[in-house]
Amino acid sequence: MFHKQSYRGELLILLATMLAGIGWIASKLVILEVPGETFVTARFLLASIILLPFCYKQVFALRPKQLLSLCAVGVVLAASIEVWVYAISISNTLSVGAFIMSLAMIIAPFISWILFKVRPPSIFWLTLPITCIGIMLLTLTDGWVVERSQWFFLLSSVLLSLHFVLNKQVLNSVKPLTSICVQLFMIGAVGLIVMLIVSPESASLNSHILFWFAVSTFVATCIRYLSQTLGQFSVKIEKASLIMLLEPIWTLILSVSFLGEVVETQKLIGGGIIILSLFIYIKFQNKPSLTKSVVVSQKS
Repeated sequence: MFHKQSYRGELLILLATMLAGIGWIASKLVILEVPGETFVTARFLLASIILLPFCYKQVFALRPKQLLSLCAVGVVLAASIEVWVYAISISNTLSVGAFIMSLAMIIAPFISWILFKVRPPSIFWLTLPITCIGIMLLTLTDGWVVERSQWFFLLSSVLLSLHFVLNKQVLNSVKPLTSICVQLFMIGAVGLIVMLIVSPESASLNSHILFWFAVSTFVATCIRYLSQTLGQFSVKIEKASLIMLLEPIWTLILSVSFLGEVVETQKLIGGGIIILSLFIYIKFQNKPSLTKSVVVSQKS
């Protein structure tokens, strides 16, 4: 019975990665004609309203301290989303952005070390230089010049790492779906504030934009987060993290197919190296034998 639940959970997480890849394309197509702040506000407020019926009792039962913690973590995620949306709006290479965003898994141990004095596992120091090589191949395609959008993707990845670390602390006392609903609402609320300040003008909508907005909201947000949450309930975190590495791969395939993106061989190799480093890190982070060997090699 457990194996059946685990298999179903793996399929749900796989589905979540595919929907996340679709979300990259849908977001880009909407942002081409709608201000990013308007898109963020409408998408995440609507998504939180859709999820609310599934967890409203738990939301209203939250203690003030829990609610405050969730809102604070949601603001961090909102900052990451705002930067991510801006990066998408000025980027011509979504696949590169997706690979850079996947670095959040590598950056998170640094954040945890700084905030909570939790030392990264030894395998982290082995994979870090591999990751750096991947970043260099991925970004430095025109000499030693990094595109402006890539810096914003990196900043968004750092903020997402901070959210990972803080969210893990919050989930110790709050159910995942309740946490997601509140945080999605906070993203929409922050987006509304930014929209009123930056771009209060109204956006013109058409059937094409409404279609991709619906895809982004219902498919890439509501269904995606529900699939990911339900999948993670029955799958070990290491295996779930490995499956989640497929997100930038789907984004690459869809970006080439729908947006006609041309990806140079050097960028493909760089993205592959980043995925390899993340695979090694997730696969061996809890293996004591490898950890000891890395420690010995560092000492010698």
